[in-house]
Amino acid sequence: MDRLETYALKNNIPIMQKDGILFLIDYIKNYKINTILEIGTAIGYSAINMALINENIQIITIERDKERYEEAMKNIARFGLEKQIKVILGDALEIGVTGKFDLIFIDAAKAQYIKFFEKYKVNLNEHGVIISDNLNFHGLTQKPEAITSKNLRALVTKINKYKDFLKNNAEFKTSFLDIGDGLAISKKVD
Repeated sequence: MDRLETYALKNNIPIMQKDGILFLIDYIKNYKINTILEIGTAIGYSAINMALINENIQIITIERDKERYEEAMKNIARFGLEKQIKVILGDALEIGVTGKFDLIFIDAAKAQYIKFFEKYKVNLNEHGVIISDNLNFHGLTQKPEAITSKNLRALVTKINKYKDFLKNNAEFKTSFLDIGDGLAISKKVD
């Protein structure tokens, strides 16, 4: 795992912060999650961590960047997890995934979070959960006025719109946690 973390840091590839991934691992253990759909594979760091919890966990993960996809495939093979993790190369907004999942984990293009949520919520099991990462975005979502870059300000505005979307979504109840870079846990309202 250290090797993956070093590679990500060296190559400027965003992976979950340590306390965020530890929370996610505990959550999967505590709620006996077996099927996971991950939007945003990167180099496979999260998927590998989740699959290592137990051999019954099955993960489908989607990555649109070919280089990252190839690196993820190598990393998954190094850990011998090819039977547990299926990586799809493609844009998550353009491809379709069938099946139902206990957990949908959104950790991809931040500006597309609402679209990801709306598209894939139909793939959620009855008592499933959607977890979204990076909702604090390095603390910038709490103080967007301090951002000088126009592009970064636009991205932070979209993340804050996603947070508002979750807060006002009558179909789901969402808890926000200041763990890692900010997590949201959304469960269907009964």
